[in-house]
This record gives sequence, C-alpha cells and structure tokens, in this order.
Amino acid sequence: MKERLQKILSARGAASRRKAEELIRAGRVTVNGIPAVLGTAADPETDAIKIDGKPLPGPQKNVYILLHKPRGYVTTLSDEKGRKNVTQLLTGCGCRVYPVGRLDMDSEGLLLLTNDGDFAQKLTHPSKEVDKVYQVRVTGYTPGAQERLARPITLDGYTIAKPGVRLLRVQEDRAMLEVTIHEGRNRQVRRMCAAAGMEVKRLLRVREGKLCLGSLKCGQWRYLTEEEVRTLLTE
Repeated sequence: MKERLQKILSARGAASRRKAEELIRAGRVTVNGIPAVLGTAADPETDAIKIDGKPLPGPQKNVYILLHKPRGYVTTLSDEKGRKNVTQLLTGCGCRVYPVGRLDMDSEGLLLLTNDGDFAQKLTHPSKEVDKVYQVRVTGYTPGAQERLARPITLDGYTIAKPGVRLLRVQEDRAMLEVTIHEGRNRQVRRMCAAAGMEVKRLLRVREGKLCLGSLKCGQWRYLTEEEVRTLLTE
C-alpha cells in the first residue's frame, strides 16, 4: 500500500517526519532510482527506497520511552552548536528514537521518545491538548503573582489557554509553583513567569496527561507499558 514517503521514513526509524521532509527537499531520498519530492508516495514492500544511496532500514518494533531529562541536554538531534542531546542518555535502547515535543536545555523532567511517527504526530497535533504539569521554582515572587500567572497571555501572536496555577510554598521572594499548561509554545512557562514578574530558577515537568514522572531518577529512562501508550492516545 502506498503511503507518503516521510511517513514511511519515520515508521522505519530513519528520521522524524520533519527531518524526513528535509532529506526529501535536499534530494537525498530516491524511489526506484528517481529523486523524490515532497508529496511522493511509495509502497515500502515493492518500491526501492534509499537515503543517500543506502536502502531504507527494514520494519522495526515500535518503542516508547519515558526519560527523566536532566539539565544541559537539548531535544534537537542535530544541534549546530554540538551540545549534548537526550538520545545520548538512552544506553541500551538499541534503536533510533526521537523526542515527542520538546523540553528546553535548562529544563528537566518527563520527556517521551519514540520511533513511532504516528504516535508522535498524534500527541503533538494542535488538537491534542494534553495537560502538561510543571513544578516551577521562581524568584521575584510577590503576593498575587500566582493570579497574574494564571491569566491567559499572547505568545508569538497566539493566545494561550488559561493555565492552572497552584502555590506550593513561598519564602520571601522565592516560591514553588505548580503550573499546568495545555499547549507547548517555545519556552512557554518561562515566558509566562517573566510576564508575571518572576524569574524561573528550576523547571521540572512531572506529568503529561495521566503519565507521571514518578520516582524515575534524573538521567534514567524506562519503556512505557502498553496500557500507558493506549492511555496517551485516547486522552
């Protein structure tokens, strides 16, 4: 059965869908010896699909991973600055995976990775407003800051959904907040806090949908259970 080429490359673990599109645009992907273009469809069972002249990897088992991301790692797999990326932490995984969504270099906590392009696309689609919960340590706290933080603001021309904010503890101008957001704009929680007059000192994602970070230690990872995968897709 013919499918879009970027979907095939993603399903085979050769590249994420975005990276697959870049490879196609660069003329590095061929189908039966003919350079592919965006929109090309192929049947992986009958067509000879190659990247840089090398055959596409065979079918592989889908893998779903929960990582406790530490600070200092980027979620971009090809970083022009040569910084450490999160896949370097997945010793023993045995296959190529890529992050589902993002978590900036200075942030920590729950990060999903997979080689299943359909799974990644479903979780990151704009219509999939999965709650993401963060523990946020800030300075510059003043009384009422949590109310200011809970107001919807506009980021990059987009008005975010009303976040959930709960004050966990406070000492002078330092505070720990629990922040729940429904989108994933670039550095969203940090920018929200800045707009409310606070500076983020530590940002830890502890939950995504019903999936919790739990007791997983920083830098460690585990496979998701079949039930956890089903739950993420049906939320």
